Amino acid sequence: MKKHFTTIAKTALVLVYLVIVAGALVRMTGSGMGCPDWPKCFGYYIPPTDIKELTWSENHTFKKGQVIIKDESLLVAKDDFTTGAEFDASHWKKYTKHDYAIFNASHTWTEYGNRLVGAFAGLACFIMAIASFSLWKQSKKITLLSWLVVFMMGFQAWLGATVVYSVLNPVKITVHMVMALVIVAVILYIIRLAKPVSSDKIANPMFLTILWVSLGLTLIQVVLGTQVRQFVDEQVKSGIGNETLWLSKPEVSFYFHRTFSVVVFLSSLFLYLRNKRLGLGFSKINWVMLLLALEIASGIAMYYLHFPFGSQTIHLVLASILFGVQFYMILEARKNKTV
Repeated sequence: MKKHFTTIAKTALVLVYLVIVAGALVRMTGSGMGCPDWPKCFGYYIPPTDIKELTWSENHTFKKGQVIIKDESLLVAKDDFTTGAEFDASHWKKYTKHDYAIFNASHTWTEYGNRLVGAFAGLACFIMAIASFSLWKQSKKITLLSWLVVFMMGFQAWLGATVVYSVLNPVKITVHMVMALVIVAVILYIIRLAKPVSSDKIANPMFLTILWVSLGLTLIQVVLGTQVRQFVDEQVKSGIGNETLWLSKPEVSFYFHRTFSVVVFLSSLFLYLRNKRLGLGFSKINWVMLLLALEIASGIAMYYLHFPFGSQTIHLVLASILFGVQFYMILEARKNKTV
């Protein structure tokens, strides 16, 4: 188990990133309320595919906890029973977490896919935590951090539930996203601890400091991006179906987000030039510059090409990968002596 630990940790990392991808797809397609309850979906472990499954009918068997939509409200079965010729309200109670009662099969299965990937990621993190006991003598920190990830994955699942119960509260969505990045950072730290320390990189104090600043700027940019995305969501909800009008009169957060991207780029450009001039050996700074270029390009595409399909998901996923690469560079810098 010890020799496979790094592979297990990397698998967990990939699955956490897939959760971020799935979450971005949910946001892009507006599927966040595809499953109005949690952890089940309309009271089912495998969600319905047709509105008929959520509609009351006679001689239909329901199990406790299953949901129907009646009179634009969600009703939850109080026990196992088979319906008679007429609706019997005594077998039902109103769902009280919220009053959202809309079924859209594609939204439901998109959200269900997100939860399924999350479950696999949680399982992978749990397996990583179990495997970490094989490294207890080598590094107790690896074991403790691995179990911390398990706890954070549970907390993240709870956050996902609160997002649903709040009917996609923007603040909770932002916290949910930031928590995902924190989990990514901790798993990267675990992977770094489990690997032999390389000696082909040299960091100086200024380089490491600007690395931290650049990481913080990226995190701020992600938060600003979720605010812009929330504005777009509100435009769609208000009935504006024409993509060309979504950002015709943007809030100040959009301009701040767009201008702030220049600051993020310049901080990384400074690191790139300093790494090249001093020969510090941080090859991942090339990935940072490439990711930033793609990130800016996807942002330009959303604004000037009016949100081409997939651009929102690509934009968010690139930002998440950028965060991970920047954080791993910090770990590489901290593992080597400063000069």
